[in-house]
Amino acid sequence: MNAESTDPIARRIRQGSGQEPPDLVIRDVRLFDLVTGALLPTDIAICGDTIVGTLDRYDGPAVIEGRGRVVVPGFIDTHLHIESSLVTPFEFERCVLPHGVTTAICDPHEMANVLGAAALRYFLEAATRMVMDLRVNLSSCVPSSAVETSGAVLGADALAPFMDHPKVIGLAEFMNMPGVLNCEADCLDKLRAFAGRHIDGHAPLMGGKALNGYLSAGISTDHEATRAEEALEKIRKGMTILIREGSVCKDLAALAPLLTVETSPFLAFCTDDRNPLEIAHEGHIDFLIRSAIARGVAPLAAYRAASLTAARAFGLTDRGLLAPGKRADIVFLDDLEGCRVSEVLAGGRPVGPALAGRRTIEPPGYGSVRLQRPVTAEDFVVPGAGAGRPVMGIVPGQIITEFLTMDLPERDGQVTADPARDVAKVAVVARHGLNGNIGRGFVRGFGLRRGALASSVGHDAHNLCVVGTDDADMAVAINRLAAIGGGFVVVVDGAVQAELQLPIAGLMSDAPFETVRAGLEALRGATRAIGVTLEEPFLQLAFLPLPVVPHLKITDHGLVDVRRMAVIG
Repeated sequence: MNAESTDPIARRIRQGSGQEPPDLVIRDVRLFDLVTGALLPTDIAICGDTIVGTLDRYDGPAVIEGRGRVVVPGFIDTHLHIESSLVTPFEFERCVLPHGVTTAICDPHEMANVLGAAALRYFLEAATRMVMDLRVNLSSCVPSSAVETSGAVLGADALAPFMDHPKVIGLAEFMNMPGVLNCEADCLDKLRAFAGRHIDGHAPLMGGKALNGYLSAGISTDHEATRAEEALEKIRKGMTILIREGSVCKDLAALAPLLTVETSPFLAFCTDDRNPLEIAHEGHIDFLIRSAIARGVAPLAAYRAASLTAARAFGLTDRGLLAPGKRADIVFLDDLEGCRVSEVLAGGRPVGPALAGRRTIEPPGYGSVRLQRPVTAEDFVVPGAGAGRPVMGIVPGQIITEFLTMDLPERDGQVTADPARDVAKVAVVARHGLNGNIGRGFVRGFGLRRGALASSVGHDAHNLCVVGTDDADMAVAINRLAAIGGGFVVVVDGAVQAELQLPIAGLMSDAPFETVRAGLEALRGATRAIGVTLEEPFLQLAFLPLPVVPHLKITDHGLVDVRRMAVIG
């Protein structure tokens, strides 16, 4: 056997040009052309993991019958935190690959804020074993803020050893907007180190000269736009906007009118944070596509955003089109406008058999919830006067909050919750074993009438978060989280009503995604029984400590006025 017969490039040339049969032929499909929007009858020839022939007829030893189905390129989730799916990367791909997601670009930011570089090593090793092509942007903000206690610190020197890993694209969402604009040394070190590589943005509500300065740092994408006018300014200034529709942050309705055939080269899709319950009920990127089309977006614009624009924005030039020389990520559709996925190939392999043959690895992060001591009801007492209290106001479907001022009830020199006006206590308890900090405040918008909810998912430092109407129930909930190694808990009258264990860094389950989905269903039932009106209360709770998004947040340091980045109580 001569070298030419086994050379992969030579094999692709011969198979594509018809000199020898392709390894695999997909016969009789209608290719949705992302150039013109036409449906083109064709066969598709595949050599290994690469498409070598389209818009022609082929024969080969292995055939998949298309039966006239529509085929489109595999979908790309341009920004997500796999940890927010509450399962491991291997369970994540098992959950989303059948929905046509063949490439995902993740930021291991959540696990990194707990475990540091160990999280990066885990995700990169997992990525080399997965069926989907998981790419990693290295976490830029660990910690994300000086007003919370994180479990780790990752400076430019700590990120540098991972820069040239084949699964690394660049630097993940640069959340420290003030640090960039103020040219802080740590920010400049990271921006210099990744100059010329992809740098993801995180710029909610930013515009004008501040945006100009932020973009001048080399940042090129943003998933935080929540209004069409905001997104339009950003794409006019050269950004690619990643339209987000997650379990909490839902921006598609606001941004869909901006997505047209003309603007589609500048708009892609992402989920950011989406759990298995939402994926089961709605889908993943396929849900964004059909939702956009249902809102009047042209199918050509929607499918371009889901693949071609996404690939180009992140330098993945080997995918995004069904064309010779491109990676054989192929999604079969029974319905184009409804984006009904019937079959998926990832790198030329049917996903079912491919998933069955892969080898997984054990994750780090067990035993990461470390309280300095068990908490008591007294730890959640808020002393003082109730008049003019700052209150966090939930904005459903958003991670931003309202900065409210309310007169709250007082009893025995303590400020109490006011369930009749939908005001509950909220607290964040440090859990990395570094200190015993507890931040306390009030929040309106959960609908909670009694009991407490607690979570070890608390963006971005992932301290323990609890919201409740009763101090004793709040204490039981926090102590239960510590006992199970992290997760979600519902407590009423001192008794646990439902819980989901997340023992991997207090963020992910080691169970199958179906088990996690069932646990989320039980939690949803338990929260509704005590009056909670939010669709995803635990994920909404998890975003209350995020101190880089306006306007009022809570960390283990206390209530934070994000406009001034100052602790106010």
